[in-house]
Amino acid sequence: MTLDIKRCDWAVKSKLEQDYHDKEWGIPVHDDRKLFKLLILEGKQAGLSWSTILTKMDTLCEAFDDFDPTILAAYDEAKVEMLLQNNGIIRNRQKVNAVINNAKSYFKLLEEFGSLDSYLWAFVDNKPIINSWTRIEEVPSSSLISDSISKDMKKRGFKFVGTTTIYAFMQSIGMVNDHLVSCAFYNR
Repeated sequence: MTLDIKRCDWAVKSKLEQDYHDKEWGIPVHDDRKLFKLLILEGKQAGLSWSTILTKMDTLCEAFDDFDPTILAAYDEAKVEMLLQNNGIIRNRQKVNAVINNAKSYFKLLEEFGSLDSYLWAFVDNKPIINSWTRIEEVPSSSLISDSISKDMKKRGFKFVGTTTIYAFMQSIGMVNDHLVSCAFYNR
């Protein structure tokens, strides 16, 4: 993509942001592994910028076994300590432990709903919410639906799933289309 394409205001600072915006952000995701990975990454992003996650993406994927929940659920304290020595990741003990916890919670959720996909998308009747914002200032940081998902996931034992994190997750997986109407990717 060329630099003169009209994008959402947040995606103009770097090539990494532009590529993510153009190729991934807001495209509906239904693959459980990708949904789980993005849920974990949004939790890691809490309190940081998404560009920090994008910059560390390769290292994060390598360090956390590409976010395979089966492998993550088996991590022990020795693995946690090893991860906390890795300068290429977000070295926050609570966030590292949350990855393991969330992998275990993911498997409990599967027992009830069959897939993360069916659980999440049921909150929006299996179709994306299409918003029509004209300015970045109009885009909310949470919604009644993100509030509901957050509350339910916390009840199910998930960590780092506050309503703002969940809303960003909903945007990233295409549950909500928050591309500005002026953005070239609004109608994709």
